[in-house]
Amino acid sequence: MAPEAQHSGSPRQIAFLLLPEFSHLGIAAAIEPLFVANWLVQQTLFDWKVISADGKPVRASNRILLPVDGDLASADGVKTVFVLASFEPDRAVRERSNLRWLKRMARFGVELGGIENGSLVLAEAGLLNGHTVAVHWDNLMGFQERYPATRPAAQLYARSGERVTCAGASAILDMMVAWIGWHADADLAGEVAEHLLLSGVRAAEREQRSAPSDGPSGLDAAVAKALAVMRAHVEEPLTCGEIAQRAGLSLRQLERRFKRQARCSMLQKYRLIRMAKAHQLLQQTRLSVTEVALSCGFSSPEYFCRLYRGLFDCSPRQDRRQSTTAPVLRLAVPNGRRLRIAES
Repeated sequence: MAPEAQHSGSPRQIAFLLLPEFSHLGIAAAIEPLFVANWLVQQTLFDWKVISADGKPVRASNRILLPVDGDLASADGVKTVFVLASFEPDRAVRERSNLRWLKRMARFGVELGGIENGSLVLAEAGLLNGHTVAVHWDNLMGFQERYPATRPAAQLYARSGERVTCAGASAILDMMVAWIGWHADADLAGEVAEHLLLSGVRAAEREQRSAPSDGPSGLDAAVAKALAVMRAHVEEPLTCGEIAQRAGLSLRQLERRFKRQARCSMLQKYRLIRMAKAHQLLQQTRLSVTEVALSCGFSSPEYFCRLYRGLFDCSPRQDRRQSTTAPVLRLAVPNGRRLRIAES
């Protein structure tokens, strides 16, 4: 065993910076593997503190108010900082004092990690430029638009120099177990995984989803091909006839299969896919409503706004925040409100 902490004679000091609306699951998943590692070796390999910008408790997205150990100044001397953010990311990136502090930590050679939208905060500070960044699939499009100097990927987690990023949720456990292997011992990391009942630590590069979940499972090859064509042609939409031709069926044949398998028409599904992109761009970028409409293949902003209101019961201008109370588009749901997008 050759853990860094064992040779240094002191535990590795870690700070978890909580930003408002962080994931409560996220902080538990990040800390528990460290606790298990310390418990297994019966010594403190890792020591951590939970901090906030001002040292006051922080409310998580599930409304639990979590007390912290101190403010930013209390984390001086740590070797690793993980930033946790989830909903309300725009609010997080507006806190310039946090960005200045993170830049200072980077100058001191501190390893910086972003968990879920914590990576967005690091990117806003310019600390992920040129780095591979693991971004949750639901935020990938907005992240790419806002931070073109980064290399975002829909993978579980990523290590790029002194930067570590994670898409969030269950991938946090994978990342933290791998992190223990990087900074302590691979065998210990394996033991931690076993105690956490993880069948194995998933590779960092593993994709988050095997395929986009925008329809029921069991689709035949032609319908799956048509959906792929739709997703590839959002900004400049094709006609349904062109999609059918690329899928290798007549329009009538493909339309019947959509009604039977996807439980909606081709046009409805295509508009839902385009609306999903619009929904993400509105909430995750600073693009204007007109720019979003054009990016999603709607040449008429007025028509786009009318469709959007029909789907979400709010105008695009009212849907500019990624918050727990914002409208949600569930593409995988086979019926309900989402199918009220008109055919004409």
